[in-house]
Amino acid sequence: MLGYLKKIFSDDNPSTNKNEVDSASDRKNKKIEIVACALFIEMAKADGEFTEDERKFIITEMKSTFNLDDEYVNNLMLHAEQKIKESVSLYEFTGIINATFTNEEKINLIENLWKLIYKDEKLNQYEDHLIKRIAATINIEHKQIINSKLWVKQQLGLT
Repeated sequence: MLGYLKKIFSDDNPSTNKNEVDSASDRKNKKIEIVACALFIEMAKADGEFTEDERKFIITEMKSTFNLDDEYVNNLMLHAEQKIKESVSLYEFTGIINATFTNEEKINLIENLWKLIYKDEKLNQYEDHLIKRIAATINIEHKQIINSKLWVKQQLGLT
């Protein structure tokens, strides 16, 4: 598994060979899937409790966002958890998101993180701190963080 992660996160030189280009594109997509999943897992664990509802939410979001199947998402969760253990900072994940996501995709990520936070219908101080750190490192303004939070609370009937 460690070798697989190293392969995914290695930065190979671009190639002009179509198969190698497709492979590089696949690696980039896998990087994005892993870092997005890792951010969800980090958020789910921020309050000290990673519930089954939170796990199901992450699986559902990963499947729908990236059009993945169950087996792939289960493996992705394992890879993301391993990457979290090996990481030294949040920037390892947010740097990739910041470099590859559009502003709209970043806001969508923040909204989904708020939905994950509110799975238990309450906001923990560690969750609040973490989402603000994530948003800051992906260049989302504080006003947009609050707007996203209020929108999610309204959607969930928690106003």
